[in-house]
Amino acid sequence: MASVPSLASSVNQRVADALASALPDAGASDPLLRRSDRADFQANGILALAKKAKANPRELATTVVEGIDTGDLIKEIEVSGPGFLNITITDRAIIETLAGRAADDRLGVPLAAQPGTTVIDYAQPNVAKEMHVGHLRSAVIGAAMVEILEFTGEKVVRRHHIGDWGTQFGMLIQYLLEHPHELDHTSGEGADGAEVSGEEAMSNLNRLYKASRGLFDSDEEFKTRARARVVELQAGEPETLALWQRFVDESKIYFYSVFNKLDMDIQDPDVVGESGYNDMLVETCKLLEESGVAVRSNGALCVFFDDVKGPDGNPTPLIVQKSDGGFGYAATDLSAIRDRVGELGATTLLYVVDARQSLHFKMVFETARRAGWLNEDTKAVQLAFGTVLGKDGKPFKTREGETVRLVDLLDEAVDRATAVVREKAEKIGLTEAEIVENGKYVGIGAVKYADLSTSAARDYKFDLDQMVSLTGDTSVYLQYAYARIGSILRKAAETGDRKPAAHPELELAPAERALGLHLDQFGELLAEAAADHAPHKVAAYLYQLSSLFATFYEQCPVVKPEPELVVGENRLFLCDLTARTLTKGMSLLGIRTPEKL
Repeated sequence: MASVPSLASSVNQRVADALASALPDAGASDPLLRRSDRADFQANGILALAKKAKANPRELATTVVEGIDTGDLIKEIEVSGPGFLNITITDRAIIETLAGRAADDRLGVPLAAQPGTTVIDYAQPNVAKEMHVGHLRSAVIGAAMVEILEFTGEKVVRRHHIGDWGTQFGMLIQYLLEHPHELDHTSGEGADGAEVSGEEAMSNLNRLYKASRGLFDSDEEFKTRARARVVELQAGEPETLALWQRFVDESKIYFYSVFNKLDMDIQDPDVVGESGYNDMLVETCKLLEESGVAVRSNGALCVFFDDVKGPDGNPTPLIVQKSDGGFGYAATDLSAIRDRVGELGATTLLYVVDARQSLHFKMVFETARRAGWLNEDTKAVQLAFGTVLGKDGKPFKTREGETVRLVDLLDEAVDRATAVVREKAEKIGLTEAEIVENGKYVGIGAVKYADLSTSAARDYKFDLDQMVSLTGDTSVYLQYAYARIGSILRKAAETGDRKPAAHPELELAPAERALGLHLDQFGELLAEAAADHAPHKVAAYLYQLSSLFATFYEQCPVVKPEPELVVGENRLFLCDLTARTLTKGMSLLGIRTPEKL
């Protein structure tokens, strides 16, 4: 399927050719084409080029305009100010370009010219612990980036770096061995033999974790036994390892049930936790020490940085191996980098991780660079995200001050959304099954969109009332726009005398032009979102698309009152392409678009 050059790229090329002709000694120049309120586009690059060539910018701009091949693409060019070019596109070019975009499932969006391999680390829950609101952003942002990158042609390898190793497992296993009657409560069956859900099993594990933690913090003898149990786990002692594996397996069932609520597909081969790199830890430390990247300090293997200091002003090292021989998170993260670069062939390592871990990853990435595991051909990036806040602007907690369970939050979102869907169900003829299904799509979509419509680096307030609103920048507003277009297309089909068809010969109304020009930007927007690792740019584009469609719908009759046949068909064409762009963009964000809403 052939990609379709955007109007912007076509205009940019023609202006660039004219610039090269006007100043042949200047080499290739970027006209710096931007969307403009004064015309369709404005070229701002002539001013800088004229200064470099010591030419009069307005005279150069006039010369460039005279050399531009306008053809059927450009309707008008105006020289403005000190050499800016205001460029208006022909109506024919808009519709012909959009017709080309509508010809395939990719909507004419080109694949990246030089795709690489991105290993993306996201959705990292902890074994034997319930997922809470803090796990939401990594999962949602990471899943969106997977879809966006894959759509642009990047090879993407998913990695879910779950917390499945360390002191807490020695603590939990030792507690269970000393309280064997508790073992039955962690199994997949209840006392009556009925199967226990993933959420119930995790609730039991979470309760046991809290009990073992309480004992660990209050009983020094138990703490000693728990630490000895960690050694047994690391040594592969059969009974200890069997219990650990049981925790991991039951936790995975729970994780998958939560991800299923989030309408996310998590595959077992993609789950490679901390334990997956155990066999590499000793070699990682050896390589770092032998190369001089890491040094021994008070028995610990450390990496020091001139620009990283603690509150006392002294250098704060990255501790790769503790003085007692144990390995820290850094050893696992560095081993993971070695594996992802050496075995998976990564050209980009993307970590969707809380901004509060930025210092840790800054030191890990720099250590990997010093060791030669990262270089000009392979980069590591932290897609750092902010905190989910309550309506009061403080970290989101329950009334009792505890962290909000993720399943409770998702269930409430679906309940609220289902109530909103039910209010309109009778009017549009939804069955009970459709109400329930749409309630899930709207509720989960609302949660995802609220996260994704905010720049990842920023905190955002979790306000369900706003999230499920039909007005404003919400997923429901976008879903409703899609459903409205579906209704328009169905009504047109019922009349039988018109169908979506592009008519380049028509003169476009202002609202048609604005909608068409925005539709044309979809491919360039996706390329930008992929390069910047910025899914919020896709959300912003889709919201503007829905807003432009609302204006178009108000000002440009499609079916009633009945416009001229070719006008109606052209408007149906714009409706159809808007719907396809909306549903494609929403799917890249992991959000469903119900046909009726």
